[in-house]
Amino acid sequence: MRTGIRAHPEALFAAMAFSAVLSLASATAFPATAQQQTLESITIIAPASPGGGWDQTARAMQEVLQQENIARTVQVQNISGAGGTIGLAQFVTQRKGDAKSLLVGGLVMVGAIQTNQSPVTLDQVTPIARLTGEYEVVVVPASSDVRTMDDLVQRLKADPRAVSWAGGSAGGTDHMLVGLIAQAAGVQPAQVNYIPYSGGGEALASLLGGHVSAGVSSYGEFAGQIAAGQLRALALSAPQRVAGIDVPTLVEQGINVELTNWRGVFAPPGLQDQSRQALAAAIDRMVKSESWQATLRQRDWIDLYQPPQEFAGFLAADRQRVETVLEDIGLVQATGQTR
Repeated sequence: MRTGIRAHPEALFAAMAFSAVLSLASATAFPATAQQQTLESITIIAPASPGGGWDQTARAMQEVLQQENIARTVQVQNISGAGGTIGLAQFVTQRKGDAKSLLVGGLVMVGAIQTNQSPVTLDQVTPIARLTGEYEVVVVPASSDVRTMDDLVQRLKADPRAVSWAGGSAGGTDHMLVGLIAQAAGVQPAQVNYIPYSGGGEALASLLGGHVSAGVSSYGEFAGQIAAGQLRALALSAPQRVAGIDVPTLVEQGINVELTNWRGVFAPPGLQDQSRQALAAAIDRMVKSESWQATLRQRDWIDLYQPPQEFAGFLAADRQRVETVLEDIGLVQATGQTR
């Protein structure tokens, strides 16, 4: 496999360490007036159905921004479809220059832009901050006779099409992880029976209804059902065991795959510098608040905060990494055209 997200996890941890240093220094990155300013209103676009990771992120932001008096009123609007690219397109075309709007996005959107050949890309929005990261979890319904990850892999090897996987949009993080698992097991990723859903709630309903063999999502989306005994967690996509999460990693079960799903926030194109700085300062205050830190702990989200300039640099590199992974698992041809 060519160099990609799976092959170089150390790059992520270096970026995380670098981000921690940057966040300490970022208090001086914004004017004092911007640091103290209370915004009148913000609309946060979650480009997916309710219940998924972007929706959860947007609503967590809504709660903290209002609780910390960073913004007086915050609304969340869901625009689902095509891995976030429909919401992205509307955001770019309808909210240009709007200093009261933000868009949640992440690794899923980076992949969906490439697989859907979206005419609108993240080059057309304004990076504000990378916020969080989360590991993926592989689950099966509690009633399934699949007890371990090895059971699932053996069935996948025997008949790839007979094992159906529920996850997010085609080309997103969930799809990438399933393809990487198949590849590591010696199965052609193109043979995988992957069923994409536009939101975590829909994928969860399919799992609980016994309509699919297994599911993949960010851990936080399935944590409640795992704890309640409705879903059985088979593996986590972390490089090593995570404190407080009693789920073995793929790596320790002999599957050399690890993946972290990051999420961030963007402003529309065409903002004046003052407006861009005000939004960036508002998010900077949010991520440093105790309310936000408590949210991270509660939801088992990794703090991957990067302010605008560093986030923009990360995005440029991440697009290249994602393209390589999508090529490796057969979703995108080396020419950049989807198969």
